[in-house]
Amino acid sequence: MHDELQPRRKFTLVLLLILVPILFLLGWSQASLNLSFLQPASARATILLIAISVVIFLAFVIFALILTRILLKLYFERSKQQFGAHFKIKMLAAFLGLSVVPVCVLFIFANGLLNRSIDKWFGIPFDTVRRDASEIFHQVEAQAEQRTLHDTVHLAEHEELQRDLAAGSRARVEAVLARTARDLSLDLALCFDAHGEILAQTGQMGPDPAEVGRLFSQMMNGRLPESGASTRWAGGNLELFLAASPVLGQEGEHLGSVVIGRQLPTNIRKMAGEIQREAGKYDELSRERRAVKRIYLWILSLLTLLILFAATWFALFLSKQVTVPIGALAEATHEVSRGNLGYRVTVRSGDELGSLIESFNEMTSQLEANRRVIEQAAKDLREAHLELEEHARLVEVILQNIPTGVVSLDRQGQITQVNSTMERMFGAEKVKNARSLGELLVPDDLREVSRLFRRAARQGSITRQMDLEMNGRRVPIALTISSIRAPRGTVGGMLLVIEDLTEVLRAQKAMAWQEVAQRIAHEIKNPLTPIQLSTDRIRRLIERAGSVAVSQDLADAVSESVTLVGREIESLKQLVDEFSSLARFPASRPVPAQINHIVEAAFHVFEGRLDGVSLQCDLARDLPPVQADPEQLRRAIVNLIDNAAEAVEKSALRVISVRTALDAERDIVELIVADSGPGITAEAKEKLFLPFFSTKRRGTGLGLAIVSRIVSEHNGTIRVEENQPSGTRFVIELAVDRAAVLNAG
Repeated sequence: MHDELQPRRKFTLVLLLILVPILFLLGWSQASLNLSFLQPASARATILLIAISVVIFLAFVIFALILTRILLKLYFERSKQQFGAHFKIKMLAAFLGLSVVPVCVLFIFANGLLNRSIDKWFGIPFDTVRRDASEIFHQVEAQAEQRTLHDTVHLAEHEELQRDLAAGSRARVEAVLARTARDLSLDLALCFDAHGEILAQTGQMGPDPAEVGRLFSQMMNGRLPESGASTRWAGGNLELFLAASPVLGQEGEHLGSVVIGRQLPTNIRKMAGEIQREAGKYDELSRERRAVKRIYLWILSLLTLLILFAATWFALFLSKQVTVPIGALAEATHEVSRGNLGYRVTVRSGDELGSLIESFNEMTSQLEANRRVIEQAAKDLREAHLELEEHARLVEVILQNIPTGVVSLDRQGQITQVNSTMERMFGAEKVKNARSLGELLVPDDLREVSRLFRRAARQGSITRQMDLEMNGRRVPIALTISSIRAPRGTVGGMLLVIEDLTEVLRAQKAMAWQEVAQRIAHEIKNPLTPIQLSTDRIRRLIERAGSVAVSQDLADAVSESVTLVGREIESLKQLVDEFSSLARFPASRPVPAQINHIVEAAFHVFEGRLDGVSLQCDLARDLPPVQADPEQLRRAIVNLIDNAAEAVEKSALRVISVRTALDAERDIVELIVADSGPGITAEAKEKLFLPFFSTKRRGTGLGLAIVSRIVSEHNGTIRVEENQPSGTRFVIELAVDRAAVLNAG
């Protein structure tokens, strides 16, 4: 935009510098000089000069308005604290300060000089010269007129003319007139007869003879005195002194009259005309002396205004040459400070400011290039950071979802990070408040772990299987300790991985018991068949021998023994079936299922069959589906409810509650079966899910082992807890089937 306006401003400035002196010279010459082309000789020339005067006046009015506008604009810029306003005011004050004093001194001096000069022009010597020149001219005219009259009288007294006129000889009269006109340097000579008719004439200058006769007849009432008469005639560019005298005969009779005409010398007439014109101008100027002074005063005022206008204009022009580039640089600096490094200063300047602008643009170009490099590096860094964050989130998710506990320590042994498994192992509240391992482990365990720390610092990593006390019970674990190396090779901390081996050992024991159960079932089943056959045979023989006399006591004893053997055989068969079920448990077929529906199906089994027991059901709504074999999971729930019913038989308060809930943070569904029975000891809790362990007098110890087997095949967990205020809680945790949830959504 500035580049487009710069040529226009230069053109306007040059045009003003040319037009202003021309207009001023025209006004000054029109007002003070007597130039011929400025003296209108026609209406068109007058209109032209009026138009020029109007243009000059309008030009100065426009200049005054422009100057006023500039000053007002500068005032408002200063009021609004616009950039460059103070500098413009300083420049304007400096130029006006340098211009006003000399201009005012020049104005006062020139005005006094002009006034004194004008007063001298119209002083007494000039008036005296003018009067003397006029008097001399009048005397010259009078002498010329007297000479012409004298020559006329002399011609009228010429005897030859009188004789020829009396004789009426026209030719001779013309000859006398021609000779006399030549001798006396006359411009015109006329001769009239006694009747006033033209008789002879010499010279072509002057008026018509008839007009001359009428002129003198009117002047003298038809009679000329003997001394003659004179007058002045002017026509066109010719002015003559005319003199007439009567021609008298010897007897005094009137023979006629003669008229001669003579004009002043050309140089005298020119000088006389110039003197008269200058005298008229002098008189006019003398009458308009004050007007002349006022005109020159206006000219000086206009010149002063023009100088001040030029100084103001030039000051503002120079200030713009500085403020416009500086303002553009300030605006560019503001844009750069806002982050717009692509901004460029488009103002052009041929001085040092131009070099500054070029340096600024070069600097912003380098900054923009550097920013692109930095932005690319930042982008790469962000991508790397995002990858690291993604990796960190992945590691965090893995840490929070792996079944092993993970805890990291710094060089001072302070806990820096733990996962959710550690909170489940040691208790969430205890882990959150702990700052070191000493607040989690008992002293004996802490000493053992510290010893392993020292070995891990030497070896880098170490793994040991040991027992740790967690939540008041000893738990078998596999502990792995790894040292975290700092960049300089020093130990920066420790990483502990704790794996709960309870389920592993339980599974190993279950596998061992399954093999034992297979062998026991095989060994028991082999003799049961012949025993069963033998008892059947004895029963049939007794029934057939009804007619044979047999001792009643013997018959009763045999019958009772057979019945007892049969009942025990059935009991042994049931035991063998349970062994077989444990050894050859069918594979589960998990499908997306609603756990609430499975719980309701298990509840139907016990409807109306638990006298005196309050069976409560609290099922959470809108639970997500889980992967489960509905039949096997129902069997496990039935087993838990049945065990709970047996546990509350001798309790004063017999309550069994089944509850489902969603743990959104861990993305699992919980199934809780609680009773109000006497509870289970800590030692029994550790063996509760092992085969052939039972707290009941006649229990086989296989029910909870089967339940644990079912839950494990569903990739879930089961644990036993104390119920409040009394009793036991069995908690089953199953993972949410995310695929089924997404398909349903």
